[in-house]
Amino acid sequence: MRNALKFTSILATAGVALSLAACGSSGSSSSDPNAPLKIAATPTPHGQILKFVKDNLAEKAGLKLDIKEVTDYVTPNTAVQDGSADANYFQHVPYLEDFNKKNGTDIVSVETVHLEPLGAYSKKVKSLADLPDGATVGLPNDATNEGRALKLLADNKLITLKDGAGTAATPADVTGNPKNLKWKELEAAQLPRSISDLDAAVINGNYAIEAGLKPTTDALVLEKAENNPYANILAVKKGKENDPRVKKLAELLHSDEVKKYIADTFQGAVIPAF
Repeated sequence: MRNALKFTSILATAGVALSLAACGSSGSSSSDPNAPLKIAATPTPHGQILKFVKDNLAEKAGLKLDIKEVTDYVTPNTAVQDGSADANYFQHVPYLEDFNKKNGTDIVSVETVHLEPLGAYSKKVKSLADLPDGATVGLPNDATNEGRALKLLADNKLITLKDGAGTAATPADVTGNPKNLKWKELEAAQLPRSISDLDAAVINGNYAIEAGLKPTTDALVLEKAENNPYANILAVKKGKENDPRVKKLAELLHSDEVKKYIADTFQGAVIPAF
């Protein structure tokens, strides 16, 4: 992560990390095909989807799931890397690649599952065009999602970005800013809670849903699904891709039942990517 998590966030997630590490007598995950698959996931929609699989599909498929919910974007990867979880489900490939590069981890994607369209939200204006001169816009402070947020604003003609900035774009790459927007970089999970203090905020789909926002109706603008590299994935530490439990979970996550559950439950706020 480019910006460190706030100390309070670290404290909040430390207990989760400890509970992950405490699972099993040795604190590490198991490749025993009969053992529960320990999977770390953010609650919405990842945890919900996994609970649907656990309650409706896993037993028939001979799979036991031990779902550990976390509320940040660091713990799921550190748990997989240190072996206290077998897999995680919360991130997209650009974020994973950036995390591996910055932390020396070797976590890999198994399958894509769904897309959560990133959206711009506001409690003060009804459209991006209504933002006043000098408005303050909240952005997620992790490298890939900040670049993604800026691209969304650029795609909607609010700003322009330096050629080649790509997913690593930061406010320093903004070359055109006709409304003289100011940027407030916050941990992604904090943006929904801070939206009333901002003129607008670009919020990840899972955190928007958790905050009671409906992306398809509440977002001022929403990412398009076509050719979108930000589909969320099932991920494991390199070398565990062929764990039969992981392969079985990947199959269940790609089932018609899960596709229907996603469509019926999230109504466009989460889109199957298979």
